[in-house]
Amino acid sequence: MKKEDCVCFSGGAQGAEAQFGEMAERFGLEEVNFTFEGHTIVRTRGLRVLTNEELKNGDVSLEYISRLMNRRYTDNATFRKILQTIWYQINNGQEIFVIGEILPDKTVKGGTGWGAEFSKICNKPLHVFDQKQGAWFTWNKLEFVRREKGDEPVITHPHFTGGGTRFLEANGKTAIKNLFEASFK
Repeated sequence: MKKEDCVCFSGGAQGAEAQFGEMAERFGLEEVNFTFEGHTIVRTRGLRVLTNEELKNGDVSLEYISRLMNRRYTDNATFRKILQTIWYQINNGQEIFVIGEILPDKTVKGGTGWGAEFSKICNKPLHVFDQKQGAWFTWNKLEFVRREKGDEPVITHPHFTGGGTRFLEANGKTAIKNLFEASFK
């Protein structure tokens, strides 16, 4: 896999998405950040502002997501658009990397959780760095399996998605850095 063939899909928001973008730029990879008019982001490299019509392509029932994720999401326009941009991020990536927290019900905390669940639905390779546990986990179609030290995931598909929490901790930042270093030495 050549670096010049690689694209990191993300959303450009503060935290994990911004860190994935910074690392993509540092390693010379193309970067695409899906967003919508009026959304606050910190990464503008590879910016792709989705039209209202394009956002509708990624629309999903909040009732469905709430049942799937075992939690309640409020229906407001901004949150719905964020979920729609996540649809684009996951749809374009062949392999998904998420920074966050895995909950006991095998979902990932927050809006990030929709990206992880959509990855599962699409049967895409999914890797989650759980900041609380300080380790990578890989979804094996039934559960998250902890990756041991020295067996952390690497990027194996040229089109990958990097997303996650806005509240990036030092270990999450290091996990992203190590992921890129191991993948693109």
